[in-house]
Amino acid sequence: MNLEIFNENNIELNVAREAKNAAIQRAGALLQKNGYVQAEYIEGMEKREQSMTTYVGNGVAIPHGLPDYIPFILKSGLVLLQYPEGVDFGGGNIAYVLIGIAGKNDEHLELLSTIALVCQDEENVTRLKLATSKQEVLGILVSGDE
Repeated sequence: MNLEIFNENNIELNVAREAKNAAIQRAGALLQKNGYVQAEYIEGMEKREQSMTTYVGNGVAIPHGLPDYIPFILKSGLVLLQYPEGVDFGGGNIAYVLIGIAGKNDEHLELLSTIALVCQDEENVTRLKLATSKQEVLGILVSGDE
Protein backbone atom coordinates (compact mmCIF):
# COMPACT_ATOMS: atom_id res chain seq x y z
CA MET A 1 0.00 0.00 0.00
CA ASN A 2 1.24 3.48 -0.90
CA LEU A 3 2.76 5.10 2.21
CA GLU A 4 1.54 8.50 1.05
CA ILE A 5 -2.00 7.16 1.41
CA PHE A 6 -1.47 5.21 4.62
CA ASN A 7 1.33 5.45 7.20
CA GLU A 8 1.88 5.51 10.97
CA ASN A 9 0.54 9.09 11.24
CA ASN A 10 -2.82 7.75 10.05
CA ILE A 11 -3.29 5.27 12.90
CA GLU A 12 -4.77 5.83 16.36
CA LEU A 13 -4.65 2.90 18.78
CA ASN A 14 -6.67 2.32 21.95
CA VAL A 15 -9.24 5.04 21.34
CA ALA A 16 -11.71 5.22 24.22
CA ARG A 17 -15.30 4.16 23.53
CA GLU A 18 -17.37 7.00 22.06
CA ALA A 19 -20.57 7.52 20.11
CA LYS A 20 -20.70 6.59 16.44
CA ASN A 21 -20.92 10.23 15.30
CA ALA A 22 -17.91 11.22 17.43
CA ALA A 23 -15.92 8.29 15.98
CA ILE A 24 -16.78 9.32 12.42
CA GLN A 25 -15.81 12.92 13.20
CA ARG A 26 -12.53 11.68 14.70
CA ALA A 27 -11.74 9.73 11.52
CA GLY A 28 -12.60 12.76 9.37
CA ALA A 29 -10.53 15.08 11.56
CA LEU A 30 -7.51 12.79 11.19
CA LEU A 31 -7.97 12.73 7.42
CA GLN A 32 -8.10 16.54 7.51
CA LYS A 33 -5.14 16.91 9.89
CA ASN A 34 -2.98 14.76 7.61
CA GLY A 35 -3.84 16.80 4.52
CA TYR A 36 -6.16 14.44 2.67
CA VAL A 37 -9.44 16.39 2.91
CA GLN A 38 -10.91 19.78 3.63
CA ALA A 39 -13.22 20.18 6.64
CA GLU A 40 -16.34 19.95 4.47
CA TYR A 41 -15.58 16.30 3.72
CA ILE A 42 -16.32 15.40 7.35
CA GLU A 43 -19.89 16.63 6.84
CA GLY A 44 -20.09 14.28 3.84
CA MET A 45 -18.96 11.38 6.05
CA GLU A 46 -21.68 12.19 8.58
CA LYS A 47 -24.35 12.45 5.87
CA ARG A 48 -23.24 9.13 4.35
CA GLU A 49 -23.75 7.46 7.74
CA GLN A 50 -27.20 9.03 8.07
CA SER A 51 -28.25 7.71 4.66
CA MET A 52 -26.69 4.25 4.98
CA THR A 53 -24.50 2.61 7.61
CA THR A 54 -20.81 2.25 6.85
CA TYR A 55 -20.60 -0.80 9.12
CA VAL A 56 -19.45 -3.61 6.83
CA GLY A 57 -19.38 -6.57 9.22
CA ASN A 58 -16.67 -8.49 11.09
CA GLY A 59 -16.32 -5.62 13.57
CA VAL A 60 -15.30 -3.11 10.89
CA ALA A 61 -16.79 0.21 9.73
CA ILE A 62 -15.49 2.18 6.76
CA PRO A 63 -16.75 5.77 7.05
CA HIS A 64 -16.40 7.81 3.88
CA GLY A 65 -18.08 10.79 2.27
CA LEU A 66 -20.97 10.98 -0.14
CA PRO A 67 -20.07 11.47 -3.83
CA ASP A 68 -21.09 15.15 -3.63
CA TYR A 69 -18.17 15.72 -1.25
CA ILE A 70 -15.43 14.37 -3.54
CA PRO A 71 -14.40 17.95 -4.49
CA PHE A 72 -13.27 18.38 -0.86
CA ILE A 73 -10.72 15.55 -1.16
CA LEU A 74 -7.23 16.97 -1.64
CA LYS A 75 -5.51 13.60 -2.15
CA SER A 76 -6.31 9.97 -1.46
CA GLY A 77 -5.87 8.87 2.13
CA LEU A 78 -6.84 6.26 4.65
CA VAL A 79 -6.91 6.38 8.46
CA LEU A 80 -7.45 3.60 10.98
CA LEU A 81 -8.89 3.99 14.47
CA GLN A 82 -8.76 1.06 16.86
CA TYR A 83 -11.56 0.88 19.48
CA PRO A 84 -10.87 -2.03 21.88
CA GLU A 85 -14.29 -1.48 23.53
CA GLY A 86 -16.04 -0.94 20.20
CA VAL A 87 -18.34 1.67 18.71
CA ASP A 88 -22.06 0.92 18.48
CA PHE A 89 -23.23 1.29 14.88
CA GLY A 90 -26.78 0.25 15.76
CA GLY A 91 -28.63 -2.98 15.15
CA GLY A 92 -26.24 -4.90 17.37
CA ASN A 93 -23.30 -3.99 15.12
CA ILE A 94 -20.15 -3.10 17.06
CA ALA A 95 -17.09 -1.81 15.18
CA TYR A 96 -13.68 -2.30 16.77
CA VAL A 97 -11.83 -1.00 13.74
CA LEU A 98 -12.84 2.17 11.86
CA ILE A 99 -11.14 2.83 8.56
CA GLY A 100 -11.81 6.32 7.21
CA ILE A 101 -11.32 6.68 3.47
CA ALA A 102 -10.97 9.59 1.07
CA GLY A 103 -10.23 8.61 -2.53
CA LYS A 104 -9.48 10.85 -5.50
CA ASN A 105 -10.64 9.65 -8.91
CA ASP A 106 -11.05 5.87 -8.69
CA GLU A 107 -8.36 5.35 -6.06
CA HIS A 108 -11.01 4.79 -3.38
CA LEU A 109 -12.09 1.62 -5.19
CA GLU A 110 -8.54 0.26 -4.94
CA LEU A 111 -8.40 1.25 -1.26
CA LEU A 112 -11.74 -0.42 -0.57
CA SER A 113 -10.75 -3.64 -2.31
CA THR A 114 -7.47 -3.82 -0.34
CA ILE A 115 -9.31 -3.26 2.93
CA ALA A 116 -12.07 -5.69 2.01
CA LEU A 117 -9.54 -8.45 1.33
CA VAL A 118 -7.87 -7.94 4.71
CA CYS A 119 -11.09 -7.43 6.68
CA GLN A 120 -13.04 -10.37 5.23
CA ASP A 121 -10.72 -12.56 7.30
CA GLU A 122 -11.93 -12.42 10.91
CA GLU A 123 -8.47 -13.34 12.13
CA ASN A 124 -7.01 -10.21 10.51
CA VAL A 125 -9.71 -8.05 12.11
CA THR A 126 -9.01 -9.60 15.50
CA ARG A 127 -5.32 -8.88 15.00
CA LEU A 128 -6.11 -5.25 14.06
CA LYS A 129 -8.33 -4.98 17.14
CA LEU A 130 -5.59 -6.32 19.43
CA ALA A 131 -2.57 -4.70 17.75
CA THR A 132 -0.29 -2.92 20.20
CA SER A 133 1.81 -0.96 17.72
CA LYS A 134 1.28 1.11 14.60
CA GLN A 135 3.89 -1.03 12.82
CA GLU A 136 1.81 -4.12 13.53
CA VAL A 137 -1.28 -2.45 12.02
CA LEU A 138 0.68 -1.42 8.93
CA GLY A 139 1.99 -4.96 8.55
CA ILE A 140 -1.49 -6.47 8.70
CA LEU A 141 -3.00 -4.01 6.21
CA VAL A 142 -0.10 -4.06 3.79
CA SER A 143 0.35 -7.81 3.59
CA GLY A 144 -2.79 -9.25 5.13
CA ASP A 145 -0.53 -10.99 7.63
CA GLU A 146 2.33 -10.07 9.92
